[in-house]
Amino acid sequence: MDKAILKPEEAARKFDLKLYAPSAELAGWVEHYWTLAWDLRGDVPFSQKVLSYPSINLTLENENGASHAEVYGVPRGTFTRTLTGYGECFSVKFRPGGFYPFWRESASRLTGRKLPLGEIFGASGEALSGLLSAVPATEARLAAMERWLLDLAPEREDSAEMAGRIVQDAASDRSLLHVEAMASRHGMSVRTLQRLLGRYIGVSPKWILQRFRLQEAAERIRQEKLQDWAGLSMELGYYDQAHFTRDFKSVVGVPPETYVRELG
Repeated sequence: MDKAILKPEEAARKFDLKLYAPSAELAGWVEHYWTLAWDLRGDVPFSQKVLSYPSINLTLENENGASHAEVYGVPRGTFTRTLTGYGECFSVKFRPGGFYPFWRESASRLTGRKLPLGEIFGASGEALSGLLSAVPATEARLAAMERWLLDLAPEREDSAEMAGRIVQDAASDRSLLHVEAMASRHGMSVRTLQRLLGRYIGVSPKWILQRFRLQEAAERIRQEKLQDWAGLSMELGYYDQAHFTRDFKSVVGVPPETYVRELG
């Protein structure tokens, strides 16, 4: 299950998540498609917290017979989704910087927000909103989504691709801990880096570095049941344990010692 999902064992009992690879034509912009299905009829609502990646998602949803479609920008904090009754989602997770060629507006306009698909793409977006009801088979939905995306005629954007590479570098090299080091590695000033990531990703370099550190912390706490907070905070590049605990609580909602207890 996606590493961004907190308490994934509990989540797996409440909904079914599947990932699908994009075609070669769209792989430069789309990381994957994902589907989510749940049936909680007779059960209490379930709230799932997600430590979201710095990615924009396009989501079609049917919930309890009602359909809607939105584009979700990068959340500023933890994203929480409450599932009730029954429903399904079909979504596109764009690579960092990958949504820009389809919209050609600053990603910062979406940060912390969701906008109706029709508001962004007009009649074309409105038409796509009915895909889940009109097309029941997953394979056919994937094909229809790919045709719709390709019809938007995205073109490569060097700066967007650079922003994506910078995010990928931060994700793969956890020794990269400071904004100044990130800027220096990519041959630009901190201010230039901030402008680049703000436009094409929608969040700051500090947000990106913190988010990957907290994802790493949550995953290690879950897998190893860690309780050496001083050691973990040092490994993740925090100045001290207090700063790590503050960041973890501000994003996850509880301090790390509470989180490990909740994992059982």
